[in-house]
Amino acid sequence: MEVGEEATHGMQSGNLMPAPLSEENFRSLSKLIHRECGIRMPVTKKIMLEARLRKRLKARGMTNFHDYCEYLFSAAGMADEMIPMIDVVTTNKTEFFREPRHFEYLTQAVLPELTKVHGAGIRRDLMVWSAGCATGEEPYTIAMVLNEFSETGLSLDFKILATDISTKALEKAVRAIYSQDEAETVPIVLKRKYLMRSRDRRRGLVRIVPALRAKVRFRRLNFMEPDLGIQEPMDIIFCRNVIIYFDKPTQERLIQRLYSHLIPGGYLFMGHTETLSGFKVPLVSFGPMVYKKTL
Repeated sequence: MEVGEEATHGMQSGNLMPAPLSEENFRSLSKLIHRECGIRMPVTKKIMLEARLRKRLKARGMTNFHDYCEYLFSAAGMADEMIPMIDVVTTNKTEFFREPRHFEYLTQAVLPELTKVHGAGIRRDLMVWSAGCATGEEPYTIAMVLNEFSETGLSLDFKILATDISTKALEKAVRAIYSQDEAETVPIVLKRKYLMRSRDRRRGLVRIVPALRAKVRFRRLNFMEPDLGIQEPMDIIFCRNVIIYFDKPTQERLIQRLYSHLIPGGYLFMGHTETLSGFKVPLVSFGPMVYKKTL
């Protein structure tokens, strides 16, 4: 559909909404997003992208997508706007104890083997990476589970690296403050042990206890970077509901990179809708979307 110059570069008549994102600008943004963070942005997501980018137009004091795109693709925009743009584009859906069978398997099968065979957590720190940690619920869940395992009789030393591409999500993760609704899926026994309630009960907020927060190190990481900056071999990697946003070639490259950071005998946890079928990496299925490095 053709639109006039005023509709394209100004506000739609009678309301405060910017004119729709043009097909040309959408294609340019789609290519940029795929190049910078690997996320597929097919035409079916045009309306979603448009809605999310309105926040950036408002933050920049702009009234139309044309001007925003011109700024974003400028040298100044690439330096100042790229990360905020990625923040609104990325999806950060998560929750405490999401896919609970994974944590049962972690306690019943993975941890006993890693401690016994590899001395992980006993002779050295058990190393865990929560890749795509969003607002922190996953790494804090892992910390709760590991701490509980440690208190069953086998003292366990562990460190958790939690990474995400979204700076906004990471800010919340570092604060470790959640609404009571967000913490609803934490078992009551663990709530009493690991969550502190706000002095003002009317606020309905809880915070992860300091001892658990100290076990998790957060940092921003873009999977598309040539060097992920991770030096420590990992015993366990959680990368759940992440690769679904990438195309097949990007998925395979990411899986190979995750594989390279696992110790031989280490474990990779994937989301319930994800599969490694067809990928050329020596990972063997050992549970519900749980894979073990064999070489």
